[in-house]
Amino acid sequence: MTHLKQIVEATDTIGGRVFDYTVQLLIVLSLVSFSIETLPDISDQLRSFLSAFEVFCVLIFTGEYSLRFAVASDRRAFVTSFFSIVDLAAILPFYLASGLDLRAIRAFRLLRVFRILKLARYSKAVRRFNVAFKLVREELVLFLALSGILLYLAAVGIYYFENAVQPEAFKSVFHSLWWAVVTLTTVGYGDMYPITVGGRVFTFAVLVIGLGLVSVPAGLVASSLSAAREMEEEG
Repeated sequence: MTHLKQIVEATDTIGGRVFDYTVQLLIVLSLVSFSIETLPDISDQLRSFLSAFEVFCVLIFTGEYSLRFAVASDRRAFVTSFFSIVDLAAILPFYLASGLDLRAIRAFRLLRVFRILKLARYSKAVRRFNVAFKLVREELVLFLALSGILLYLAAVGIYYFENAVQPEAFKSVFHSLWWAVVTLTTVGYGDMYPITVGGRVFTFAVLVIGLGLVSVPAGLVASSLSAAREMEEEG
């Protein structure tokens, strides 16, 4: 059990890194598969393959969740944790056949990769990098990752709201990504816009998130990085 716990929870072993990177790759592939499913003109053969791949992914994620629960030191804390709730929400609808499709929230599971990347801080090569770059690197990567996740979720959300009434404009999640980019960045070209009440409410939420994501943290991060840089120089 101790060896299994190191593989599932730790990232300082070869087995642990292989386990985490394999799950991360499978998450990315499942998100790509889900997005391809929304394309309007895919063949029945491809759709069947994607459905089979989804079953495979759900089985793997179910096994992963079971392993994490089995090796957890505090199982109550594990069940109520953010990642546990996301993992469960992503697979439960498949078993309940409730009609809800929450596969898009698997994007949040990609944040686990930062726990793996922390190992790079102990690499001698990384320590040779410029101090300033080291100070901004983690914040920049995290910001870009969160932006990518929000873009994807915005595209999925508007697709579900507008696809039925605007099938030409919002043909798939891939087509909806352009709307997500111009809306989340508050550019708003107007070439694609919602006409349903739900779509407009969702757009308002995306605009608010975009303002908060780009404007407010930018000033806070810039000032904190300047202060940290001064502390580094003094040290």
